[in-house]
Amino acid sequence: MIFTETKLKGAFIVDVECRRDDRGFFGRAFCQREFEELGLEANVAQTNVGVSVKRGTLRGMHFQYPPAIEAKLVRYMHGAILDVIVDLRPESSTFLEHVAVELSSENQRALYIPGRFAHGYQTLQDGTAILYQASTFYAPGAEGGLRYDDPRLSIAWPLPVAAVSGKDSNFDLLEALEGELTARMSPARSEPVGVLS
Repeated sequence: MIFTETKLKGAFIVDVECRRDDRGFFGRAFCQREFEELGLEANVAQTNVGVSVKRGTLRGMHFQYPPAIEAKLVRYMHGAILDVIVDLRPESSTFLEHVAVELSSENQRALYIPGRFAHGYQTLQDGTAILYQASTFYAPGAEGGLRYDDPRLSIAWPLPVAAVSGKDSNFDLLEALEGELTARMSPARSEPVGVLS
């Protein structure tokens, strides 16, 4: 596997090192040892699948507050997405900055998202499916979110939004949320309860 760190420290693009022949290719999509060698969370508590019927569907920007923070490893299964992550670590020099990475059957990429990051994506094709591994069990009481269209985030979604949930449309703007976010995401409160995404 090939790990390329993004501008957000600890967040990595993960490429499959493919062995190709006339049948196609073979490569590792996950290796616990390689993740651990980089200091990344490597245990999996849950594996989730998301299917979106329409191109332009938007999901996010989701996260879990401490102590239920989760790391994620997100990968396409079919189709393509623009995957976006936002750094929610108040002590980070990239606090509230984001990175966008296309994940598709063409590039075979995955995105490793550390704990204390928000995550969302937009589908680039009809009938897109993703799979992601999470380090922590889903904890409804720890759930949080950022508005995907918050002007302070300045996320350039590539397509008009074809579908988005009412919940995702109604998250508070950073203007109202930043104080709570900063307090609850501080390093002192952020000891993980599980490992990997």
